[in-house]
Amino acid sequence: MRVLVVSFAVLMATFVVQAVIVALSGSVALLGDTLHNLADALTAVPLAIAFSVGRRAATRRFTYGYGRAEDLAGIVIVLIIAASAALAGYEAVTRLLDPRDIEAVAWVAVAGVVGFLGNEWVARYRIKVGREIGSAALVADGLHARTDGFASLAVLLGAGGVALGFPIADPIVGLFITVAILFVLRDAAKEIYHRLMDAVDPALVDEAERILRAVDGVERVGSVRMRWIGHALHAEVDILVRHDLTVVAAHAVAVRAEHRLIHEVPRLRAATVHTDPYGPADADHHAPLTAHR
Repeated sequence: MRVLVVSFAVLMATFVVQAVIVALSGSVALLGDTLHNLADALTAVPLAIAFSVGRRAATRRFTYGYGRAEDLAGIVIVLIIAASAALAGYEAVTRLLDPRDIEAVAWVAVAGVVGFLGNEWVARYRIKVGREIGSAALVADGLHARTDGFASLAVLLGAGGVALGFPIADPIVGLFITVAILFVLRDAAKEIYHRLMDAVDPALVDEAERILRAVDGVERVGSVRMRWIGHALHAEVDILVRHDLTVVAAHAVAVRAEHRLIHEVPRLRAATVHTDPYGPADADHHAPLTAHR
């Protein structure tokens, strides 16, 4: 939450500086970058709301808690990025069809540098804290801000072109920035789609299986299912234990397995471990469920 508040303040300050220079210069390239920075700042609002809601305790209706609020916030963020791309593109095309001179070229260049510095600072802050707390979403948001910073540097190209007597360079750079926003939009939409569809990195499943096979008392590993709820992982796994173990002994194996998973799988908050008997060879312990699978 602290990262979101500080990032919002820095990016809003960057936006205000750039917006003033847009009003003075009429630069379409700078307008596109300014809108992009505004959208990046505003993404902190739905994320902050989602983090606050996600802290609420689970209820009998929402038995898994409210972590999915982050996915809903992700949809809002995608819509904000899409809106900024549409507006930036519209302004760039309009200026190409109706060219106009821009003023205060030097200040446009300064605004580009301000945009880069603001975004790069925010990027480093988000990435640093995201890695400290194990938040993949915050790290990704930091990388997004770093991309925005390089888009701000592109404004310098437009200002340089105008200074050299090529006023059309400004709307052309504006179009390039629009394309850059679209690439960010694609990546953000893909990430949200994966979260909504309960996708995880297959390497995490491989790691969980490796950990389970090393647990004392686990004869074989059955299915391993994982999903993100907010910025925390949850797992449901099946393990096979000797069929002659007591319930207490089998439960102890399950507890050891869950304990190892929580400690060794990054960002795993909880695991439900189901034990199945391993043997005897002619037994089918799931026969009544065959028709339901």
